[in-house]
Amino acid sequence: MTGVERLERYVNAVLGSPKNYPLTVRQACQRFVDDIGRDDVYFDIDAANAAIQYVELLPHTKGEWQYQPTVLEDFQCFWVGSVFGWKWQATGLRRFRYVYVQIPRKNGKTHVVICIALVMFGPDNEPGAEVYLGATSQQHCKKLLYKPARFIVDQCEEYREAYGAEAGATTIVRVENNSMLTTVIKKPDDGDSPHCAVVDEYHEHETSDQYDTFDTGMGARRQPLLHVVTTAGGDLGGPCYNEYLECKRILRGEISGDSKFILIFEPDEDDEWTDPAVLRKVNPNMGISVAESFLLDQLEIAKRSPAKQNTFRTKHLNQWVGAKVAWMNMLAWQRQQKKRLKIDDFRHQDCHLAVDLASKKDVAAIYALFRRDGEYFGFPFFYAPESAAEENDRYPQFVNRDELVLTDGNMTDYAFLEEKIKELAEFANVISIAFDPYQASYMITRLMGEGLPVVEYGQNVKNMSAPMKEVDALVADGKFWHDGNTCMTWMMSNVTAKVDVKENIYPNKANRNDEHCKIDGVVAMIMAMGRWLDEKAPDEHAYTHRGFRTL
Repeated sequence: MTGVERLERYVNAVLGSPKNYPLTVRQACQRFVDDIGRDDVYFDIDAANAAIQYVELLPHTKGEWQYQPTVLEDFQCFWVGSVFGWKWQATGLRRFRYVYVQIPRKNGKTHVVICIALVMFGPDNEPGAEVYLGATSQQHCKKLLYKPARFIVDQCEEYREAYGAEAGATTIVRVENNSMLTTVIKKPDDGDSPHCAVVDEYHEHETSDQYDTFDTGMGARRQPLLHVVTTAGGDLGGPCYNEYLECKRILRGEISGDSKFILIFEPDEDDEWTDPAVLRKVNPNMGISVAESFLLDQLEIAKRSPAKQNTFRTKHLNQWVGAKVAWMNMLAWQRQQKKRLKIDDFRHQDCHLAVDLASKKDVAAIYALFRRDGEYFGFPFFYAPESAAEENDRYPQFVNRDELVLTDGNMTDYAFLEEKIKELAEFANVISIAFDPYQASYMITRLMGEGLPVVEYGQNVKNMSAPMKEVDALVADGKFWHDGNTCMTWMMSNVTAKVDVKENIYPNKANRNDEHCKIDGVVAMIMAMGRWLDEKAPDEHAYTHRGFRTL
């Protein structure tokens, strides 16, 4: 049976037995079928078969199949065959420039993507091809990417002779056409011109620097390939999760993505993570490259140990679950992003503001929280000094999205926040402006002098527990909405809940030792919710001229 015949068998199996496959896989297969009827693209059976045959020429690098030729499973034929088979009718060039594959651990993803890179290096015959295997650490690049690639070339005499491949300590070269294959840690050089670039375990990347530099460097190539392969992770403010969300929208047909191939194995929304059938559904190589008994053992351990549940769900179920001991269900938080939600729609409506000024050397946050018909709508505003952006790689991305305002110098200029608070007070019916009294006495005094409804809100367990629980419940019930601010989502994913003996909770950082782990926007949001929970909130204007009301 040819590779394309196995590809077709997989598509038919998925669409013929939908309950056995994730929705995202069914969408990918339906996309394949729908595209057959298009007149601007076509599926080159010969090219797809050739690519699959090239991969199957290459040996496995470890385990019981070491030295034996690769035999692709049907889902892998769908993956490889789709990437190399689809072409543009007008040019005959490959359609897919981008690939995003998200699949649980031990399902053979790294071996397949290394083989794809070797196909791009050799059989694709690109003059002066530059092929890069990218990750976040030297150990990852050397042990998990380059070492297997070199092993394959060393062991496959037919490949070496056909393409003149010579494997050295850090680079594989093809002297006859000046091609090379090597690894890249974090950000590559701007002068690189990749024909193929692999971003492995993208969920571990704090920024999109590596991906973006690879992408912009491909402009001189006629049919390059930027290939992301990853499991799910816990950083829902990172670049991989944003890429994942975009891919899901493409699969749903909400946005165009003609140049991107997508294959995501994950539970459906109504699947129970404790169900062994879900494990089988999302691990296509169960019983082949990953033992069924191993996965079932891991499931039982996760059921017994809450501390291990998130690791199990990210690595073996391929679910994004947020911080290691998360407070917020981040999948629910993402579902509460309301498309086209704008603060302009809330002019003159009741609102509580809360301000967190935890550090003048880093992020300061204002949070505006509106209530309408029993539902809540939140809008964050963030400020930081320029010096902070030089220390934290995430901040420039937030600035580019207009989600973070940088002020000159080494300290946050509170004048920007003061002006924003006044602007919001004119825009909406601001019932109160909550501050922790230990943070900004000067700003508080100035705002009170302007007649604004400033109130004291101490950031202690007594004040934070009830609104923190309330936000959690409202998000779960679908009654708390936000505008998708990625800086806020990143901060939300950094929050854990500290629980005391009375079951009060308090927001903590997921990594207290990481100076770049920020939760300021979440603290401000909780304070604003606390003001809404105060039954006396509508009467707080009485405290404006008499000083703080102590909570």
